Amino acid sequence: MPDFWPSCGYRLLTTGADGRLVVTDDFLRALLLRPELAPIPDSCAAELALHEKLLAAPRAPVAESDLTPIADADARENYGVWLRFRQRITAAPSLEAAYVALFRDGVDVPPLLVHQLTEILLRHVLGAAADPIEARAAEMLFRVQKVAVTDDGTVMAADLATVEVLATTGGFGSLGELLQQNRTPVRTVDLDTLDTANATAYWDRDERHDLAVSLNRGRPALDALCRVLEKWIAHMVGVVVMIRPQSEIDDKRWVWHVGLDAEASALLNDLYNRADVDDTRMGRLLCLFELTFANPGDMRPAIAGRPVYLAMAMDHDGRLKLKPQNLLLNLPLARPQ
Repeated sequence: MPDFWPSCGYRLLTTGADGRLVVTDDFLRALLLRPELAPIPDSCAAELALHEKLLAAPRAPVAESDLTPIADADARENYGVWLRFRQRITAAPSLEAAYVALFRDGVDVPPLLVHQLTEILLRHVLGAAADPIEARAAEMLFRVQKVAVTDDGTVMAADLATVEVLATTGGFGSLGELLQQNRTPVRTVDLDTLDTANATAYWDRDERHDLAVSLNRGRPALDALCRVLEKWIAHMVGVVVMIRPQSEIDDKRWVWHVGLDAEASALLNDLYNRADVDDTRMGRLLCLFELTFANPGDMRPAIAGRPVYLAMAMDHDGRLKLKPQNLLLNLPLARPQ
């Protein structure tokens, strides 16, 4: 298996004795070399001096007086963001702890950095023996997906950014055409779809983000997503759970649910409170899941042993924006994280 997602910076980190990730100076340097911070020909002397200082010593203190002389306002702001992010990830005992604290305290860094942290953590969670379909399913947790439903009921998901680029250039091919038209029968197009038979093809395309997957029940990608979520919770929260797709919530003692995205959270809340949900909103519901704890003692005592229901849903534009942090903050744990 190749070293997948190499550009995320995972290999620049180290692993502590507890199996959690530790920030290194090389990782901080890599952040400084991002386009948002890398000097350009028009960079002023103050900006160049600060960049060189931080490349040499990424944890060096930076005063306001170091930022004020930078002529470009955007550059000053970007350094402010980097310094705030540096403080978050170096003050915490691990990258995992910094990630949870980021959502607990209130996200104050751009989504781009949040998504990079999510990708790095998932790369660590999947490990050296990663399954290719699980790796593709994991992309859904840090990259927005474009969802299309074909006439025969097949639910396809593809990377939104890739679809938009292909559509903009006009060379979007069969995959983009399906997702743009949204109702094209799958049998009439030649999809680049990842499945069991061609799973190893993922390793040659892991950062191209150009493979679609089916989200229908019984298809390998949906099962792979369940396994990824189980591993995510086990590593980040330290409890063992089992997740399986469900066709409906038929439970008179429904006591807890977690939406995997904003759309699903609102929809589950309304269903739980017996509010009217129109057909259009219900049509955006992509999947329901049942989560059970291996050890009921890991749950809040009042509801120990009861299932937790999960859901994911696309928005009115067919976008799926999963929020894996919801599983870290909203599960009914006996010991809060």
